[in-house]
Amino acid sequence: MSERERTAERDGVADRGEREPLRLVLLSAGTGNPSSTRLLGDRVAQKTLDLLRESDAPATVNVIELGPLAVDIARATVSGVSSADLQAALERLATADGVIAATPVYKAGISGLFKSFVDLLDNDLLVAKPILLAATAGSARHALVVDEQMRPLFAYLRALSLPTSVFATPEDWAATDLGERVNRAATELSVLLRTGVGREIADRNWSSHQHDFAGNATRAERTSADVDFDSDLMRLATGGSLAPDSP
Repeated sequence: MSERERTAERDGVADRGEREPLRLVLLSAGTGNPSSTRLLGDRVAQKTLDLLRESDAPATVNVIELGPLAVDIARATVSGVSSADLQAALERLATADGVIAATPVYKAGISGLFKSFVDLLDNDLLVAKPILLAATAGSARHALVVDEQMRPLFAYLRALSLPTSVFATPEDWAATDLGERVNRAATELSVLLRTGVGREIADRNWSSHQHDFAGNATRAERTSADVDFDSDLMRLATGGSLAPDSP
């Protein structure tokens, strides 16, 4: 091996060592013990991790269980004030590179707990983040809930919902079709995470979106940069006075 090749190899190892792991968040609204929704999310998350590691892309998974946060979510919905635990969950979601969103289906609709949590998110918290949609239900009669309710919900939040979603009923757990669908969805998520497509889209389009001032989005500092703090309105809002040449 030449000196140039040895240097390139050392540089490559250093680069890999300094690379920050991709942050994947599993958001689960399952409340059972054990929860089939959580089990499905874990299965998808593990497959995604396996695919990323095969591509030499280190990654971690952080789980947000909504069940233990149910009271905090209800209080925040009424008061607008988040508890420390709820705020920590929001911050983990804000810093995620990708999300697996899993909910049970009740009476042909997504979990009220899941929807209440999503209602608390800033509109720019998930901009261009890859989202893998997953749901569990008691029968196949609810199979369209993912596309009819979850997909429009995350489209409103301007997230990148993956083409393949994962839906499971009790009889699906032993079927090979579920494993194939998990593999396909995890492949889509791993590719988007590894290539950084979502981050590039957000970087290029961030200033063209409307943002929540002082929100939880990881690019909040860019939001403030887009605000003209020297305008008459902002000076008055901060207790100042109009500019001398203002009418």
